Amino acid sequence: MDPPGARLQARGTMAYERRNIADMHGYVPGKQLRGAETLKLNTNENPYPPAPAVLEALSSITGEQLRCYPPAAADDFREVAARLHSVAPDQVMAVNGGDELLRLAIATFVEPSRPIGVVEPSYSLYPVLAAAHGSPVVRAESDDDWGVPCDLAERMNAARVPLVFVVNPHAPSGKLTSVRTLDALARDLEGVLVVDEAYVDFVDPELAHDAVELTRAHDNVLILRTLSKGYGLAGLRFGYGIGAASLMAPMLWKTRDSYNVDAIAQRLACAALRDQAYARETWAKVRDERARLSAALAERGLSAPASQSNFLLAAARDAQRARALHAGLEERGILVRYFDAPRLDHRLRITVGTPEQDDRLLAAIDAIR
Repeated sequence: MDPPGARLQARGTMAYERRNIADMHGYVPGKQLRGAETLKLNTNENPYPPAPAVLEALSSITGEQLRCYPPAAADDFREVAARLHSVAPDQVMAVNGGDELLRLAIATFVEPSRPIGVVEPSYSLYPVLAAAHGSPVVRAESDDDWGVPCDLAERMNAARVPLVFVVNPHAPSGKLTSVRTLDALARDLEGVLVVDEAYVDFVDPELAHDAVELTRAHDNVLILRTLSKGYGLAGLRFGYGIGAASLMAPMLWKTRDSYNVDAIAQRLACAALRDQAYARETWAKVRDERARLSAALAERGLSAPASQSNFLLAAARDAQRARALHAGLEERGILVRYFDAPRLDHRLRITVGTPEQDDRLLAAIDAIR
């Protein structure tokens, strides 16, 4: 008689995967080193903790609340978010991290084997989700200044793309695309436009940027927001979508997982959104430090394009220098992000930290020869 597992090993452990899953590559997150001395400037986390009101909400969770299922559609949170953005609750959907909204959008609006559109370079999860769905990817290269190409809608329509992802502010450069440009894109695009605003909280307020207004003018615009960055809650995994009620309804009532956001997350997310004063204070600190860090990096030969996010895309003189800095910083317990890809292989994406953290980063750069 064969020993346990022998037949499975003979067939191969990958025998039950769908072909497209076997052929795809998974998402590769930023390195996670442990240790109190490690300085993580590679995953764009907010350097400041969530609001005290969030921790108070956490401490008030009772056993009875955990015994019962949470509100299935996160009604309280949807009302809080709707008031914040001046939309109706049926235009808001809570999700388990912004990534769930991306997956839901694909599952809801893209027939299997139909293509998905992206502007590159961009968030590397987009093509991973497309591959898992069995969809090819139609890629459009960003402009020299990392902007959305002016003929994007024309190209996506010609390829019969039903869903296009645009991250704004752009990752990994931090460039902000104007609402006017997005408005024209949404008007001309025949499919759904997903505007991934994971980093929008760090945009300079004097720009008065508000893409949510697009959802009032267009029924094909889906805005992604997350509490991971601006609200210091990356560990909570909570995001939400905003769009026309007709666009949100099939995701909210058909393709969304049952009870997709747990009771703890819902209560903490409500507390975070309600305390706008605290959140805006942290955003202002990040913006101030972003300007200081950008100037300090430029003095060291690491110039970065103007960023409206909480990170900088610093350019070294060449790819060899970028790799040496990346390795040298890691040896000193400092993590930044390096992408071995065209247009990026001589650059480092550096999360804006606190002044003390950035001083440590700058001192380490000075020490690396």
